[in-house]
Amino acid sequence: MGDNLNLSAEFFSEQLNDAKIHFERALDCKHTEFDDLYPYMIEHPQFFWYKRYVAWSELLTIVNVCDKLGISWENSFTERQVEYVRSRVMSSKVLDCWYETNESREHVG
Repeated sequence: MGDNLNLSAEFFSEQLNDAKIHFERALDCKHTEFDDLYPYMIEHPQFFWYKRYVAWSELLTIVNVCDKLGISWENSFTERQVEYVRSRVMSSKVLDCWYETNESREHVG
């Protein structure tokens, strides 16, 4: 059973990485497999919020499964991103600050 658990951990780590990349690509308005499933979205940019929602839901689902299996997922994210994922709400703060670049700049003046 130990080998199966190691395979599961490796599998879900890969799934987690894929889900994180999918969410980040959706944040950046880059192509994802969702665009292939719903090609009309390219013609209607107002649907990009839905693309982000789907990617966020996928990420939360993988995190939930990892939690239930006792597989660590936090080390794949920054401390702030872990907080966002744990809160489970895709707020404007998540969308604006996921990469943490805006808040780390100091103002001169």
